[in-house]
Amino acid sequence: MERVNRICKHPLWRDNLEKIQELEQDRIFCCHTIEHFLDVARIAYIEDLEKNLHLSKESIYAAALLHDIGRYLQYTQGIPHEEGSVQIAKEILKECGFEQEEQEEILSAIQGHRMQKTAFADDLAGVLYRADKKSRNCAFCTAFQECHWDRENKNLVITV
Repeated sequence: MERVNRICKHPLWRDNLEKIQELEQDRIFCCHTIEHFLDVARIAYIEDLEKNLHLSKESIYAAALLHDIGRYLQYTQGIPHEEGSVQIAKEILKECGFEQEEQEEILSAIQGHRMQKTAFADDLAGVLYRADKKSRNCAFCTAFQECHWDRENKNLVITV
């Protein structure tokens, strides 16, 4: 997990996370915090273990830590956050020692983490997609009524 910890120490990652936190400080809906990133990583890793997918733990955690890091670019420049996240992640992954093949897999998962077509894939993109959705605790959210998610997409029960 050395490379994952390098991501968490990377100045570009830390700077973007801080900017996201500043912009979301008054947000009533789900925020994009380190807690969200780690929830996604842990849920994805549990699925990997339960399904025997044999994905790289470091790749799972890297994808989860980077999948929403482009939110700052979305808020300030109107760039879809998955595209912004890919832009930022490219530099970070390379500088943190991920091999080209690993980078491509992680970047593809980040790019696809909002695409319905990845919902059922048993690869890094699919695991990231599902973990991102499962990480939201809609049933306990104080902004439940105001949330733009369709009721059928909200997490109303705890699932595995």
